[in-house]
Amino acid sequence: PVRCGQAIRLTHLGTGRNLHSHRFTSPLSGNQEVSAFGEAGEGDYLDDWTVVCSGTYWVRDDEVRFQHTSTDVFLSVTGEQYGRPIHGQKEVHGMAASSQNNYWKVMEGIFMQPSEAFQTEQYHAEL
Repeated sequence: PVRCGQAIRLTHLGTGRNLHSHRFTSPLSGNQEVSAFGEAGEGDYLDDWTVVCSGTYWVRDDEVRFQHTSTDVFLSVTGEQYGRPIHGQKEVHGMAASSQNNYWKVMEGIFMQPSEAFQTEQYHAEL
């Protein structure tokens, strides 16, 4: 289970790189750049994101925000699209203010079996 307020790292399964941000301007929107960094899940402190949600745990059907632990921006997407390298790919970036553009919801993923202690609390978590 992932607690609301917990710092996590989001790692791309195909490349092993972490979702990363730093104080550089993103190319399309002019917000804060978000990129991929590290090897095999190893990176640095700029790969850490805080889970912002209501309640005690991040629940599959609830919306969630991710706030960068070092720069405080929210992981966002606003509709700007690249022409290359992948035509139509939207720019993901960090925004200073929370808004409707930085809510995320689980659509697919990996089921993680809760620990025995968590199961006794009558929760069910799928991430």
